[in-house]
Amino acid sequence: MWISKKEVEQISDFINGNISYEEFDIRENKEGKINVLKNDIYSLVRKKEEQIKELENERNILSDYMADISHQLKTPISSMMIMADLFEDAEPAKRDEFIRDIKFSLGKMDWLLGALLKMAKIDAGSIEFSKISVQVSELVDAVMPSVGILLDINDQNISIKNDCLIHCDKRWTTEALTNIIKNAIEHADKESTIEIDSGDNPMYNWISVKNTGVSLTKQQYYKLFRRFENSTNENGFGIGMPLALSIIKGQGGDIDVDFDDDTGTKFVIKMFK
Repeated sequence: MWISKKEVEQISDFINGNISYEEFDIRENKEGKINVLKNDIYSLVRKKEEQIKELENERNILSDYMADISHQLKTPISSMMIMADLFEDAEPAKRDEFIRDIKFSLGKMDWLLGALLKMAKIDAGSIEFSKISVQVSELVDAVMPSVGILLDINDQNISIKNDCLIHCDKRWTTEALTNIIKNAIEHADKESTIEIDSGDNPMYNWISVKNTGVSLTKQQYYKLFRRFENSTNENGFGIGMPLALSIIKGQGGDIDVDFDDDTGTKFVIKMFK
């Protein structure tokens, strides 16, 4: 099979990136081994470019998250360094206080790092979700160990109105639901009930979490899913709800918020079919 010098140069230029994709398409809609080779090379180069773009996107996402981590760790690390410097000359009672504060700060930092790394992996598309059909009651049961103390402190309880099947990744959806329920508990009236409902329609399965109390304001809503902007708890970071949204969106779903009246706020997790 004879191959012209022009065809060889054409293939070489394309591979070396001397001709942009917009200006040149190496593919040929003709028979012949050389044209099959051109088409295969074109597909390989395009695939390589797509992989490079994906890697660059992952790098940028991880870079942003690492900057957030660095910023958020500065304050607790500085605080612990001060306590460490004062520890040796402190009275025994003060030493015990320093130890408790340092342990508490380390726990917060551990949670922060874990949450941000999870969000980075999800946003970069590095997490594979395994969807199964799960009863809503199973998800709520899995949430309870994390919210039971909060419910007791506020003399609140959880009720399930409809117990439907939800097609989702059970472990990750439990984590998202935990953060949503915690948020509902923190903003609900004392001695109130957090109502869990669920259902199904032709477009999606859904779970709702409704509390009673003062509804969100528009300003609070705008900050709700932004990292570090919605913490109403001095011990929190404001990333619980952004993490929940990342988890649900990572499964092809979304979260709606209904706060039009003064009877509370309702979060609706939608798992699209």
